[in-house]
Amino acid sequence: MDKRSLDTLGRHLQALRQARGWSLSQLAAQAGIAKSNLSRLEQGDGNPTLDTLWRLAMRLEVPFGTLVAPITAVLGEEGVTVQLIDQGRDNPPVDAYWMRCEAHTHRRAEAHSPGTREFLNVVSGKLMAGPVEAMQPLAAGERLDFPADRAHAYRTEAEAATFLMTIVYTGSDTA
Repeated sequence: MDKRSLDTLGRHLQALRQARGWSLSQLAAQAGIAKSNLSRLEQGDGNPTLDTLWRLAMRLEVPFGTLVAPITAVLGEEGVTVQLIDQGRDNPPVDAYWMRCEAHTHRRAEAHSPGTREFLNVVSGKLMAGPVEAMQPLAAGERLDFPADRAHAYRTEAEAATFLMTIVYTGSDTA
């Protein structure tokens, strides 16, 4: 992520934390990250992983898209890139992302808030996706709808996959 995006993310993260009246120590402990790492993120330094950003969004009780909305950078690590396309303002909250998994990638995602659903529409390539215990094969033109309030994953084999991921927060307004 470029310096401008990191600065923007850091200011936004700090504002969300302070709006809740939480200290750095409180949020860091709840998100399972070091206080020094959270401090660096808020100062626009560091290189946050997708998992770190998801955990922060969950602990701040905001959709992932709300946390990253102020930045336009593509987020990525270890063969996975994610970019927020848009965030709905209705109820239930809806986030839309472009996601790409390079060949031979396995990405495990933490459970979202109760009632959350994911909808995947594959644009190119092939992947396995869904709840960890019930992953399904998908190819270009296919779609999958699954409960995202439990651990889920995305896995590619010999080819990359690009897909539209829509997250609907039906149980609450959190990630």
